[in-house]
Amino acid sequence: MDKLTIRQPDDWHLHVRTGSILKAVIGHTAGQFGRAIIMPNLKPPVTTVARALEYRQEILAALPQGSPFQPLMTLYLTGLTSVEEIKKVADAEHVHAFKLYPAGATTNSDAGVADIEAAYPLFAAMEKYNVPLLIHGEVTDAKYDIFDREKIFIETKLVKLTQQFPALRIVFEHLTTLDAVQFVEAADPNVGATITPQHLLYNRNAILAGGIRPHYYCLPILKREHHRQALVKAATSGNAKFFLGTDSAPHMTGSKENSCGCAGCYSAHAALELYAEAFEQVGALDKLEGFASFYGADFYGLPRNAATVTLEKQTWTVPDQYKDADVAITPLRAGESMSWRLVAS
Repeated sequence: MDKLTIRQPDDWHLHVRTGSILKAVIGHTAGQFGRAIIMPNLKPPVTTVARALEYRQEILAALPQGSPFQPLMTLYLTGLTSVEEIKKVADAEHVHAFKLYPAGATTNSDAGVADIEAAYPLFAAMEKYNVPLLIHGEVTDAKYDIFDREKIFIETKLVKLTQQFPALRIVFEHLTTLDAVQFVEAADPNVGATITPQHLLYNRNAILAGGIRPHYYCLPILKREHHRQALVKAATSGNAKFFLGTDSAPHMTGSKENSCGCAGCYSAHAALELYAEAFEQVGALDKLEGFASFYGADFYGLPRNAATVTLEKQTWTVPDQYKDADVAITPLRAGESMSWRLVAS
């Protein structure tokens, strides 16, 4: 196959930051996706519907002229979140979910939830008002190995949470392990999951073999090869529980290439091309449309996009950086060749 046309996809997990970085990156996403779930971990975090709507206006103002792209907003769950704010989300047209960051789990997560069980009254309200909970599924206690934190989160937190709130709609974000795949497969239909392009294409050797490669460093961190294979099998299975979420996370190059580099891979510049490569590697391009364009919209109860996008088999080289006078971002696969290219949307 050298050409692939699918219904326009959506990105169900995206970071676009604010200010000059937002202006530099939003066009990449808007050129491919109809909608995206926007992460709320700014500084300060987006914790109210009013603030989310302000942020949405900033995103809309940064879009290329005439772009029909729609940002789908989320709120950052904290210990100060109120049931009243959950009700507001349930009634808000443009705010779609709460995001749970265990405190200290990733970039700008310091204001996250330190005690998940203490947040149970909030989960009960989300269950009552049918507001989805998006979970960064890692424990953060320093006694646990970083490569085991997702597995331990499932065993010690997530199993109990889903038992306690069986009707709560949950998205287990950016899966990285076989354990997570098996959990989602066995869970009720109200539990779904996103999978990133980097976790489909790479294992932890990409970060560590032949030198430290900071632009492959993300959280949750890349895992062993058998975990990558489990993610590919899930993504290409046709199981509607698994859908596209890039977790594209732009950082200035200098913030990645230093003695304490930030976590996050910038993939929005070539998101569909990266996913197409992963699906083609296992002969499953026919499964890409469901994963990218149907299952996430269905899970969120939103209509599927009517437009289409087209990819062609075409070799091109990813730029070393995307930069302007204010911003320099090194993308995933910088300076390397890609085998698919988006040619129409």
